[in-house]
Amino acid sequence: MSVFVKQKELKAHLKPFWLEKKSIGFIPTMGALHQGHLSLMDESLKNNDITVVSIFVNPTQFNNPEDLKKYPRTLESDVQKINSLNENIIVYAPSVEDIYEGNTISKHFDYDGLEFQMEGKHRPGHFDGVGTIVKKLFEIIEPTNAYFGEKDFQQLQIVKKMTEKHHLPVKIIGCKIHREANGLAMSSRNERLSKEERAKASFIFKTLTEAKKLFGTKSAAAVTDWVSKTFQKQKMFELEYFEIADESTLLPCNRKNKSKTYRAFVAVFVNNVRLIDTISLK
Repeated sequence: MSVFVKQKELKAHLKPFWLEKKSIGFIPTMGALHQGHLSLMDESLKNNDITVVSIFVNPTQFNNPEDLKKYPRTLESDVQKINSLNENIIVYAPSVEDIYEGNTISKHFDYDGLEFQMEGKHRPGHFDGVGTIVKKLFEIIEPTNAYFGEKDFQQLQIVKKMTEKHHLPVKIIGCKIHREANGLAMSSRNERLSKEERAKASFIFKTLTEAKKLFGTKSAAAVTDWVSKTFQKQKMFELEYFEIADESTLLPCNRKNKSKTYRAFVAVFVNNVRLIDTISLK
């Protein structure tokens, strides 16, 4: 199995594939891999000649230094998981220096307003960091297809917009959310939860599922109010936001429009661990 820590060596390895116009599938990750990540790799393996996975905890997308410090780093076990799935997957696990070359700052991106909603309101600069790293990785790897999980739906829309606006020749593919047996969306941050917290965090998806049912007969404002009150009764959770938004623009739903597709988004703190989830309201 090939593991590269320097972009120069990775590019040399990929050059023959570029010249032969082989299709390259790419999955960018921050490590602490779970079944959701592996499912993205499966999708890439089925549809591309080769698959590249990056493992890099990107400092420029963390607006909270403590969150960056505590983010799980499990490179050895990550590589083992990838190898168990398919030993032909190419891994790029660079240092901050190799990626940023001594200039660890974000570039500014205009995503036509997608960046000002939800995560953008609560994590200033986050999507500049996301755009910076994803664009750099696309330029290094030159993938044909790149795979992102729908749990980070806002990020998925933003990467699509960035790719379109910068005319990058890569197709962005969103893949369904993988959930634990209790419904909790799989996330690297789940590793920071205690066993009890992880079990009780199933409440997040249960609430989203109920919100979806309510949205069939009630207004977005009424559903939002119900979710807010529901979380207030739960001492373990601190609701940061719940929003019902148009899937394409991410603008809040003020009044239902049959021609639009809506999605519910939530961010919740469980004992200082921030979890996000989403559900289509189709």
